[in-house]
Amino acid sequence: MRLPLIISARRGILPTIPPRLRPLARSSIPHYPRLVSTFPEFSAIDSKWRTHLTTTPAGASQQQQPDKGKFYILSMFPYPSGALHMGHLRVYTISDVLARFRRMQGYEVIHPMGWDAFGLPAENAAIERKVGAREWTEKNIQAMKEQFLAMGGRWDWEREVTTCAPDYYAHTQRLFLQLHKHGLAYRANSTVNWDPVDETVLANEQVSPSGHSWRSGALVEKKELEQWFFRITEFRGQLLEDLESLKDTWPERVRAMQKNWIGKSEGAKIKFQVSDAEVLEVFTTRPDTLPGVQYLALSTSHPIVKRCAENDEALREFIKSVSERDQMAEKSKHGFPLHEVTARNPLDGLEVPVWVAEYVLEGYGEGAVMGVPGHDTRDYAFWRHNFPGQPIRTVIAPASSAQAPPEDEVFTGRGIVTEGAFKGLTSAEATKALLAKEGWIERTTQWRLRDWLVSRQRYWGAPIPIIHCHSCGTVPVPEKDLPVMLPEGIEIHGRGGSPLAKATEWVNVPCPSCGSPAKRDTDTMDTFIDSSWYWARYIDPQNEVEPFSPEKADKLLPVDLYIGGVEHAILHLLYSRFIAKFLSRVGMWPNPSNGTAEPFKKLVTQGMVHGLTYSDPETGRFLRPDELDGTTKEPTIKASGKTPNKSYEKMSKSKYNGVDPSTCIATHGADATRAHVLFAAPVSDVLNWDDDKIIGVRRFLWRVLKLASSVTAPTTTQSPTPKTPPEIKLWNAAQDTIKSVTEAFAETMALNTTVSDLMKLENTISASLTMCSPEILYAATQTLLKLLAPIAPATAEEAWEMVHRAKGGHVLAQSWPEVDTRVFEIEEVAREVAIAVNGKVRFTVEVGNGDDVMELVKQRKEWEKWTGGMSVVRVIEGKGGRLMNFVLKKVE
Repeated sequence: MRLPLIISARRGILPTIPPRLRPLARSSIPHYPRLVSTFPEFSAIDSKWRTHLTTTPAGASQQQQPDKGKFYILSMFPYPSGALHMGHLRVYTISDVLARFRRMQGYEVIHPMGWDAFGLPAENAAIERKVGAREWTEKNIQAMKEQFLAMGGRWDWEREVTTCAPDYYAHTQRLFLQLHKHGLAYRANSTVNWDPVDETVLANEQVSPSGHSWRSGALVEKKELEQWFFRITEFRGQLLEDLESLKDTWPERVRAMQKNWIGKSEGAKIKFQVSDAEVLEVFTTRPDTLPGVQYLALSTSHPIVKRCAENDEALREFIKSVSERDQMAEKSKHGFPLHEVTARNPLDGLEVPVWVAEYVLEGYGEGAVMGVPGHDTRDYAFWRHNFPGQPIRTVIAPASSAQAPPEDEVFTGRGIVTEGAFKGLTSAEATKALLAKEGWIERTTQWRLRDWLVSRQRYWGAPIPIIHCHSCGTVPVPEKDLPVMLPEGIEIHGRGGSPLAKATEWVNVPCPSCGSPAKRDTDTMDTFIDSSWYWARYIDPQNEVEPFSPEKADKLLPVDLYIGGVEHAILHLLYSRFIAKFLSRVGMWPNPSNGTAEPFKKLVTQGMVHGLTYSDPETGRFLRPDELDGTTKEPTIKASGKTPNKSYEKMSKSKYNGVDPSTCIATHGADATRAHVLFAAPVSDVLNWDDDKIIGVRRFLWRVLKLASSVTAPTTTQSPTPKTPPEIKLWNAAQDTIKSVTEAFAETMALNTTVSDLMKLENTISASLTMCSPEILYAATQTLLKLLAPIAPATAEEAWEMVHRAKGGHVLAQSWPEVDTRVFEIEEVAREVAIAVNGKVRFTVEVGNGDDVMELVKQRKEWEKWTGGMSVVRVIEGKGGRLMNFVLKKVE
């Protein structure tokens, strides 16, 4: 039955509240325009169901189905900074929804959570607050755990890991020792990136294109230090090739970023004679442009440059200016001539000048490039800046014209050689002919990827398990002595190198090999090491002897679905892939089921969450909420009365646009917040958060509860058969929704469409209350609640309890609905056909098995209304028989 209606002078026609809903109608939530005045108190529903939702659910259908097996869903674990932000809420809502869906499907779901707890932020916060880093971290973990519970999500807390806990970093140290044992962890002198603010070494990946630290923002300096490295380059070919196995399951953007970072380049190494005794080697991917070389450019760290700088103060000043300059500004144009050095082109013997150029990277090729201004945009910019007015040589022309392009037009493509000994040949032919020469050119492959620098001169990290002995050298700590505990009570200031070096009692130890006095390594490990293998620890978190058992690895790995931000597309994912391949090589993961030892089978990268931001139209200054007058329809600036500029920006304290997930949940309820997170934007897109728009989702959840109060579970458990046209229509809508929601959850990840699909189904059911049998209404409502349960579990459980009078168990314990294949048979019994006249739908008829559509149409009075004085000249059938268009013309 439909709810009885009452008349409200202020709001018009409103439903009265059923008796079972009245306890939920008390709400302190403020009224909103066009809002039903008796919203249930969603926070009360959250509280009622929280324990049930956040612990292991009971119910017969929760038993795993043997044919389903395991499904490992993992979201990137958070750094315990003190509070979850909206970005966290988005990623963890997505993972919880999909985990609940897979459980209802009958999978043995692994859905763990943990804490990426080591690192500079905790150390810096501890220094600032004058507290211990561990104390600060553990306090934050507890606060964030409470937020997780308030979300109504369920994680396998029995699998929880914390990277700063000794029972975790003991195994991080074991992995280090395994890498060391196999020659993949080594110590070497190197020119490193030094952060002068955090006073620690940075990996190349942690330096921005502008030369600044990824964390402190300081301009990075170069420093010679002895550091620990992981030989990730030994796996570079496998890391590149195995990206192909992820072609259909990882975003193409992420695969491209990984591929570019690994940076395989096929080309040639060419020797330019500098003097009788010295040659300068250059790598190029375009040997065909050799006739167009007009200069050579060297990196600031090239051996020739270092030698010249010993006696050239101006050169030393230039090198210093390169390290200090904001390299984003005209980076490709800065250079310094080495007047005492010239080189000869091996192809034609012509002399070319040699320069030091800021754009040349020391880590790529030989730290030297050949400058071809006519065929490279970067070389062109450098030439125009440093050789003003001098002509540019072009030696390759498009194949279609076979003539060199105009001087100021850079042709970067391949074509026909227009000068030199190979004139008239194609680029490919010229390259082949050049590579056939001997002595000064050879085919070679270059890689952009460099070994992973893992030493950090900080306190809050996993100690490197190495002891340095004057007699024995570097000696691994015996495994029986792990973990090498991070000493407590160390005074840390953030300055002056590693704080561990000052802990003399901890540092000074006997050598495990010879017993003589020795010292511990005082560096700690890059925190990316902690997160490079945590996905594997989750499968066996209580194992004290090894990081995890090989048997469990073969059974439970890889992660079936990994969810996290695209900002981790290079570092974290690349390091995790490297560690996975190492684990497989040494037998810790003996038989990867995917054959390529890839840790993450499918990857979903969610977009960021942006907040509504107000700024002064004159100054551009971001405005605080208390500077705005919100009493008007559109906010105005209190001080000036002007309308502020509105935009959506990345949430930050400086822009005053952050949204606290806890406040949102307290105001709107966890379910409405979760559903809005999914509904507001596709998973991979930026989500522009707008509190006002969440009201639509709240209305929908209220309508679900209202619908549940109108439906009663029948005594029979048999699946009903729809008979009348309204029942068939409702049944079809339910089956279509099952199909679309299942596909979105399992395949397309179009999670935003699932909420709109459920809204449509609720509307269809509510509109059918007086037209369908109780059995059909109940079955359709059951379907709605099962499909809704992963998204809004508390509301779904509340509604399920209402429908079943608290005797129907739990909706999350039900099996996921499957499409009723009988729908195809039912459609043959009766279907609704839209009748159009000259392309416009005028009415509908119900057509049964064997019915003559034309006879049914003629019996309708509307037929005479729309066809009087005209004759049928053609009948067009469409939409699978659900539309018939009668083309008519006037009778002459």
